[in-house]
Amino acid sequence: MENKKRLIIIDSNSIVHRAYHVFPFLATQKGEKVGAIYGFLMSFLKTIKDFQPDFIVACFDLPMPTFRHKAYKAYKAKRPPMPEELYQQIPKIKEVLKVFNVLIFEKEGFEADDLIGTIATCASNQILFQNKETSSLFSDSTIICSKNHLIETIILSNDSDMLQLVNFQTKACLLNGGGKKNILYDEKLTKEKLQGLTPKQFLDFKALRGDPSDNIPGVTGVGEKTATKLILEFDNLENLYQEIEKNSKKAQKIKLKLRELLIKHKEQAFLSKMLANIKRDVLIDFNLEKCSWGNYSREKVIKALEQFEFHSLIKKLP
Repeated sequence: MENKKRLIIIDSNSIVHRAYHVFPFLATQKGEKVGAIYGFLMSFLKTIKDFQPDFIVACFDLPMPTFRHKAYKAYKAKRPPMPEELYQQIPKIKEVLKVFNVLIFEKEGFEADDLIGTIATCASNQILFQNKETSSLFSDSTIICSKNHLIETIILSNDSDMLQLVNFQTKACLLNGGGKKNILYDEKLTKEKLQGLTPKQFLDFKALRGDPSDNIPGVTGVGEKTATKLILEFDNLENLYQEIEKNSKKAQKIKLKLRELLIKHKEQAFLSKMLANIKRDVLIDFNLEKCSWGNYSREKVIKALEQFEFHSLIKKLP
């Protein structure tokens, strides 16, 4: 890529949860639990070393319902509440990020995923959005993307949902546990992981399969293999149901019992697609140039790390 610049978007809550479970007992000499903070910063510094970014942003969830919860009350209902000792570490992570001069994005009514999708789309499309007169996608917003450089975006996450955002300029770096190497998914590798499905089709797959971790229902009785086969055959959810409604020859090849399930749970399938879909048009104030990486005081960062007794991380500072 000519004049390529690299943007890192951190799926913060995903990284924080993983860090908390990897270092559950880590504490300072005073007994303050700091495992989530340590694990997050370890991943943060490793990402900087590996990818040498020009820009970094961090996206967080807020502890309040989103538009998905309003549309479907059972959304994420089976998830246990966040442990208090984890909840208490999140503000401290934000404070350290601020010392690094990393911009934090969070918005009421939306998940971090939606902010990630919006920022990645903005950078990928290389569109200049300044106000509602010049923006066709983000009416009444202020989203400014530099057009001077092509942007390669890397999403740092522990959540495979990010694969639906992968395109020729956006990749997803999914963290692996147990000392395994993190995997950077481009379009080709994503398609291999998804058994032939494209990143865009991953959303249609989830509409049929559902997602137990988020309590997204999908179509009752449809498993991974069936969902994959249907989307590979019909391309997307809309085409699948159009063919079924026309009772086309192609639709008639679907086993009768499966067709009956699809018809019965059609509304559930489209609801699931809406719930699984990462929004890419949230109204946010995003200026790429303000997300430049590297403009921080090393002295202040060291002081911030010392308060948590992270002496080993100080040695890893870029």
